[in-house]
Amino acid sequence: AACLPGLGITAVIKKRTGRTIDEQVAYLGKGAAEIISKPELRAKLEKSEKTGRPLTVKVGFDPTAPDLHLGHTVLLRKMKHFQDLGHRVIFLIGDFTGRIGDPSGRNKTRPPLTQEEVLENAETYKEQVFKILDPEKTVIDFNNRWLGALSSEEWIHLCGKYTVARMLERDDFEKRLSAQQPISIHELLYPLAQAYDSVFLKADVELGGTDQKFNLLVGRDIQREFGQQPQILLMTPLLEGLDGVDKMSKSLGNQIGINEPPQEIYGKTMSMSDQQMWHYYELLTDFSGDQVQRLKSDVESGSLHPMQAKADLAFGMVSDFYSEVAAREAREHFARVVQQGEEPQEIPIFPVRCSGKPVVLVDLISQVDLAPSKSEARRLIRQGAVSIDGEKIEDPTHKVDPSKKTSFVLRVGRRRFGRIHLE
Repeated sequence: AACLPGLGITAVIKKRTGRTIDEQVAYLGKGAAEIISKPELRAKLEKSEKTGRPLTVKVGFDPTAPDLHLGHTVLLRKMKHFQDLGHRVIFLIGDFTGRIGDPSGRNKTRPPLTQEEVLENAETYKEQVFKILDPEKTVIDFNNRWLGALSSEEWIHLCGKYTVARMLERDDFEKRLSAQQPISIHELLYPLAQAYDSVFLKADVELGGTDQKFNLLVGRDIQREFGQQPQILLMTPLLEGLDGVDKMSKSLGNQIGINEPPQEIYGKTMSMSDQQMWHYYELLTDFSGDQVQRLKSDVESGSLHPMQAKADLAFGMVSDFYSEVAAREAREHFARVVQQGEEPQEIPIFPVRCSGKPVVLVDLISQVDLAPSKSEARRLIRQGAVSIDGEKIEDPTHKVDPSKKTSFVLRVGRRRFGRIHLE
């Protein structure tokens, strides 16, 4: 592109996008754990501006579970940032790689999914991602379209472009070898399959969590082998769950799902520690680093109460996935039920068959899904977090006798209620 009279290239770039290259790099780099490499990213952005060709940004999701949580949205938000700058984002559903099972961060082989499970989960994904992404600027693709079409000869050709020694440098493979735990041959194909996705799509950028670094680097190597310019890698930190320790995961029960009711999203956000909320501000909002630091300084100086900062974060979370109206209702519900101890206006009703026999409270809580497991129900009872019609129960062996009580409000924790009818 020719420069306008009297203007340098930087001024032309800003005229077209509203942001200089420095501003674009800063915007895309917000919250990133690592970029390989920033000079290469800058060069690709400059070339994109000059040629008018948007970058192809690829992000792969293996549909291993049907529900997305806030940990997934760290990447989704970064995809949205690329969309904001006019680039082409591909939400790649790994219906082929999902049947292999990515061993990243695991110390044993992950069971592969069936094709039916993959497709069912993929449909659920598609319904959820547009809470963040712009549907008109998002390409949804499935990697079985090309990986499933590769012939045996083409797979051998692909495998010939990487060595076993390099593959075994992968951290989780090294650990499993040292512990004499098995590694299946098909697992070695996973990084190559993911890399070939980048080749087929001619990806300029691939996004992923820090646990995906090895796979992403293999993609750069394989692109070179196919004569392509290597993709830029932008890695985001792993979001810790509500326990503040482990990576957010549905299996660990420390997640906030983006399809959860507004009241749950709000309440769970309010339950995190004051220190933890700053990481969420950095990764799950569009606040700049300076804005987050100013908030922290206001809290430290006492001019802003940490509870108010957390309430603003919770309000923003609900607004992102629902609406400001839903966020206001969730805030009011939290104030009324959690802070003031009142019962919610609407309580779900659970008819429970017991044939006139006493029901063990632990079993009852688990049966109506007010706790994820019986062990968690026992823990909550021991902590005094369970009550029946306002009466606290602290004995995990407690039984409810239908001859004395057939209908009651069961409260588990601070936010979960159920109106139980014993039949």
